[in-house]
Amino acid sequence: MKIVVNEIAKIIHARVIGDPLLIIEGVSSFDDANLCDITFACDSNHLARLEQTTAGAVIIPDSFTISPDHSGDRVLLKVDNPKVSFFKLVSIFYPQKKRTPFINPGATIGRDVKLGENLTIESNVFIGDDVQIGDNVHIKPGTFIGDNVFIGDNTIIQPNVTIMDKTRIGKNGIIHSGTVIGSDGFGFAQDTQKHHKIIHTGYVVLGDDVEIGAANTIDRGTLGKTIIGNGVKTDNLVHIAHNVKIGDHTLIVAQVGIAGSTQVGKNVIIAGKSGITGHIKIGDNAIVGPYTGVHSDVLENEIVSGIPQMPHHRWRKVVSIISRLPEIRKKIFSFEKRLNDLENKNKLME
Repeated sequence: MKIVVNEIAKIIHARVIGDPLLIIEGVSSFDDANLCDITFACDSNHLARLEQTTAGAVIIPDSFTISPDHSGDRVLLKVDNPKVSFFKLVSIFYPQKKRTPFINPGATIGRDVKLGENLTIESNVFIGDDVQIGDNVHIKPGTFIGDNVFIGDNTIIQPNVTIMDKTRIGKNGIIHSGTVIGSDGFGFAQDTQKHHKIIHTGYVVLGDDVEIGAANTIDRGTLGKTIIGNGVKTDNLVHIAHNVKIGDHTLIVAQVGIAGSTQVGKNVIIAGKSGITGHIKIGDNAIVGPYTGVHSDVLENEIVSGIPQMPHHRWRKVVSIISRLPEIRKKIFSFEKRLNDLENKNKLME
């Protein structure tokens, strides 16, 4: 595929600095691009190295000031959001494969199932009873869908996904391979002899535009709902326990675990390998740093890190001290010895 810079500028609403007739043949990363490629730079590291990329064109922030000694060897396109604009171009250079709707004869479809239009249901898919599937849904091989499930329009379910009874999935969702939605939560009633399993009768609700990463596990509510809000995105290997509620447009990075009945607000970021205890609240726009152990409520707009969690600025000080603890320990022992020597000397002088 070949497209001139001037046409690209129209697509992404960019202001061009340099040759508008340069022909672009591909998209590439900043460090791997060649003269026929377009790339983007939006962070300080890449913007400081604009002269080093071999890309023919670079998309940069509109707010970035071009240095007076810019050689002009490469074309610059200035936009509000370079990353969004660049990946809009990626979708043009690498369009999705056209899908031919069909239902594979190897799929098993239960009783009273309502199927929308333009569906693709591939081989070895099992669909239970009383399921409702919207238009333009694509269900890939090896997927299990239990009874009374609802799947909204334009949703893509990758291979080997398990969707248990009563799960509700909104429009435009993407569920990646190996994910289990609606499994029983880790709930047991104790007595002196044994742990009695608590029957889970609830279900999971996913909003619109949700993307669930590979090998996630999202437990059904014990009695009510586990709710994942609109626009939520989870990375791979995330666990969300029973009755958790995740607010709209929250991001959850890989290997995060959220215990039961916790409420996470809107636009929250939970970084990788964080562990969050149950029955707490995390406020809107909060950020939980990587490896954080969250044991109590987090306020709106608060940034926390560490184990247990603390304000991020305090955690930075703690981290700087941890590496010096052996040295500090030696100094403390030295001070104790000198203090003891002084005390003993004073006693002899009395």
